[in-house]
Amino acid sequence: NEQRQRFEEALKARAVKKWAHYEMPEKFLQALQTMPPSSGIALGIDRLMMILADTDKIDDVVAFPPESL
Repeated sequence: NEQRQRFEEALKARAVKKWAHYEMPEKFLQALQTMPPSSGIALGIDRLMMILADTDKIDDVVAFPPESL
């Protein structure tokens, strides 16, 4: 599925940069399979919080990382 492909691409990019590896969030991906297709637009509060917190790591500001789902 599309989201799995995005995670795989992100993992490859992280490996090239020698950033920390994370496991594929299988529970999250399984949950997505039960949802109907959707679309929309969002402000991206986590990205805004990164700016306000003066950090370049989203892990510093997200309350629920995908692996905790």
